[in-house]
Amino acid sequence: MPDPAPRIPPAPPLDARGLPAGYPFKPDWEVTPREAAQRLADPGDEHPGLVLLDCRTPDEHHAARIRGAVLIPLNELERRAEELEHETLGRGRAVLVYCHHGVRSMRAASFLRALGFSNARSIAGGIDLWSIAVDPAVPRYAR
Repeated sequence: MPDPAPRIPPAPPLDARGLPAGYPFKPDWEVTPREAAQRLADPGDEHPGLVLLDCRTPDEHHAARIRGAVLIPLNELERRAEELEHETLGRGRAVLVYCHHGVRSMRAASFLRALGFSNARSIAGGIDLWSIAVDPAVPRYAR
């Protein structure tokens, strides 16, 4: 008998910041999905040239995405990192990275920082938590 399709777990209850209880949030490396949404809605002077980077696969990006995101899969990031630069902001621009649950995006943020993108951060919980905490119109998916 074939395995049933993976099930999407129910959405967890969230704290005041929009994180699941007990989430090991790393403020030096992450932003919450709600903070990311706020920055994207109004980058202001503090975050000019903000880039939203999706480091998932093209199939995942097709299944669900955050509007305005640039797709550079994690396995292509080394050779395509220069695409995130802008002639006036260079590697100092803010880059918010997301994946499905936040593991790959944390690796991508770490890699980008090693390349000099000092303002690279992962979106905590990835697009799955974004869908729960910010925009339920973004589909959740199992992998």
